[in-house]
Amino acid sequence: MRLKTILMGAVAAMAIAPIAHAERGTDGDVKIIYWQAPSILNPYLSGGTKDIEASSLVVEPLARFNEKGALVPYLVDEIPTVENGGVAADLTSITWKLKEGLLWSDGTPVTSADAKFTADYCMAPDGGCAQSAKFDGVESIETPDERTIIVNFTGPKPVPYAAFVGAQSPLIQAAQFKDCLGAKAQECTAANFGPIGTGPFVVTDFKPNDVITMKANDNYRDPAKPAFATVTFKGGGDAASAGRAVLETGEFDYAWNLQLAPEVIAQMAEGGKGTPISGFGTLVERIEMNMTDPSADLPEGERATAKHPHPILSDFNVRKALSMAIDRTLLVEIGYGQAGRPTCNLVPAPELFASDNTDCIAQDVDGAKALLDEAGWTVGADGVREKDGKKFKLLFQTSTNAVRQDFQALIKQWWADIGVETELKNIDGSVFFGGDPASPDTFQKFYADVEMYANNFDGTDPEQYLGQYTCEKAPKPESQWQGENINRYCDPAYDELVAELGKTGEISKRAEIAKKLNDMITKESMTIVPLVDRGRVSAHANSLGGVVLNTWDSEIWNAADWYRIK
Repeated sequence: MRLKTILMGAVAAMAIAPIAHAERGTDGDVKIIYWQAPSILNPYLSGGTKDIEASSLVVEPLARFNEKGALVPYLVDEIPTVENGGVAADLTSITWKLKEGLLWSDGTPVTSADAKFTADYCMAPDGGCAQSAKFDGVESIETPDERTIIVNFTGPKPVPYAAFVGAQSPLIQAAQFKDCLGAKAQECTAANFGPIGTGPFVVTDFKPNDVITMKANDNYRDPAKPAFATVTFKGGGDAASAGRAVLETGEFDYAWNLQLAPEVIAQMAEGGKGTPISGFGTLVERIEMNMTDPSADLPEGERATAKHPHPILSDFNVRKALSMAIDRTLLVEIGYGQAGRPTCNLVPAPELFASDNTDCIAQDVDGAKALLDEAGWTVGADGVREKDGKKFKLLFQTSTNAVRQDFQALIKQWWADIGVETELKNIDGSVFFGGDPASPDTFQKFYADVEMYANNFDGTDPEQYLGQYTCEKAPKPESQWQGENINRYCDPAYDELVAELGKTGEISKRAEIAKKLNDMITKESMTIVPLVDRGRVSAHANSLGGVVLNTWDSEIWNAADWYRIK
């Protein structure tokens, strides 16, 4: 069956729950807390979830995915398909039609030129676009009139819903960003901190890594929304304080990503001020193995680049041994309980695309030791392995969070059991996920041997997500250290298979290819070591209505529909 007919079953009509307000801005202030503080409000310059989601209150895509993973229109009236003529019969183009009368928050019209500019902005070769996979296969953008956007592909694109779809790929205003193309993108601080958008809110003040204040967008397309006049978006702290602020004290209305032990959340919920909410999607906690040498002894500009392979982790047996030493079941029990599942897959869902790879679940310390013996790493007098005079020492970094530090401590011990010395480092999430090209501590720059974090992908099709690990998408100085291929994995066979996935329409064949790609970067190369398939856990005040948790797009995707229960 070809996807041009069913298109993943994703095209659906927007369903908005009835809400208890009928006038914009009548419900005062809504307080949101993200303990990983946003550092920028331009999702094209950050791969951090915190930045993408904060910006989703302001800038929007043409279409996005609802809480069921179904594709729904936002800045257009309908989703283009082959049946309605919006997708070419030969699948080489998709035509979007903007809603009539759309305005930017500054009162100027939204036009097709803004979409073309957005594509040019992300596709600029030296711009360091963090979402470049969204534009893979895009050959050109045509704008025959002010409302029509034609995306032309280099060949048939059976699933054409990537560019301008989902929170990771919103429209930005050409007039605001016109001087920010290419290498100048990072220099446009005013635009990056306060984008003009079409979303329900407008930025009034942004203190990076601290507080964002917003007000209702006077030009929002629905005159009755949003119900809240202002937003206070607090960043920083930790998951525990964020949870308490909603569940126990009632100081805040919404707390994101309560990455806490399940018994801690349950105890907080007894406070009676709020309600925890959760749902599984595609969020995977993983360890990335650096395939390049991050040594500070190398010249700046050559560290963590393809010029210098990693002196230890370039060996597959070493990477496999490190994975085998980990007890994923115990990690889930300690860190997530029912909100986690041990996994060996980077793509754990939807079920159609999930590989049956379970080889990594059972811990095998003896097998790990044997692999390191085979690789020539012998145990020294101090219990640390060495080879050719080099000690087996690793720097293991992640963001600051109680669960992650528990994971680090356990993994450090398991690795010590097989003769590996591990130095632990944790970095404030605002910095780690911030994407600042000048910082040595971002997860993209990866100045460590291994690092741990989690992310996911928009929607239910993993093509763009798996496409992030092609050779060209490795972060490097020339891309302002942006890029989705965090561990610098490079295999031409993988790149070819990604291209094949982009041209494949039959759903069973797409699933087959996606599983193969997943296995290539996890099971066959182990450059990515998945640990936990994580459910999203957040919380909202009992007085906050309209919240619909979304694991397939921005978690706060429908903030325009939130209201105060009175």
